[in-house]
Amino acid sequence: MSHFVIKPLVDAPEIRSALSELLIETVAGGGSVSFMHPLALDDAEAFWQDSLGAAARGERIVLGAFDGDDLIGTVTLLLKLPPNQPHRAEIAKMMTRLTHRHRGVATSLLRAAEALAIAHGRTLLVLDTAVDDGAAPLYEKQGFQLSGIIPHYALKPHGGLTGTMIYWKRIGAAAVA
Repeated sequence: MSHFVIKPLVDAPEIRSALSELLIETVAGGGSVSFMHPLALDDAEAFWQDSLGAAARGERIVLGAFDGDDLIGTVTLLLKLPPNQPHRAEIAKMMTRLTHRHRGVATSLLRAAEALAIAHGRTLLVLDTAVDDGAAPLYEKQGFQLSGIIPHYALKPHGGLTGTMIYWKRIGAAAVA
C-alpha cells in the first residue's frame, strides 16, 4: 500500500487542474460520475470551480488524497441538503487515479468523509453507484446497506444505460443505537 495523505481541498488553480485531470481520466475509463466521454477540460474545470466554491461556503467538503504532491483520489461529502434532512449527508464523486486503484485510497477517503460527517452531526450517509462497473463491493465492505436498484437510471460515459444502486449507512451515535 502506498503512503498518501488525505485533506480538504480549497479552490486554487493547481487543485482545479489536478481534479479536472482526475475527472477526465475517470470518465474516459468508464466511471459513472455524471459526465459523458469525451469530457472537455473547460467543462471539468467549471464543475470543480462550482464544487470548490460550494465547499468554501460550507455546503460540502471536497477531500483529496495525495501521494506526495500528486492528487490520486477525491470524494465529496454533500452537507447542504433540504431543511427536513439536517441529519443526513451524501457521498459523491468518489474517484481514484487508475495508477493507484486497489491500494486503499478509496477506502481511506470514504472513512475520512464518514468521520467528517459525524463531526458535522450527521447520523445517516447515503450514496449511489452504477450497477455496471460501480463501487458496490467497496461500499458494502464499509458497512453500507443496499436499499434498492433503479434500472436505466443514467447513461454510461461511453453510451448505453445503466442502473444505479442506492446505499445507506447509519453513522455516529445512530450506528450504535
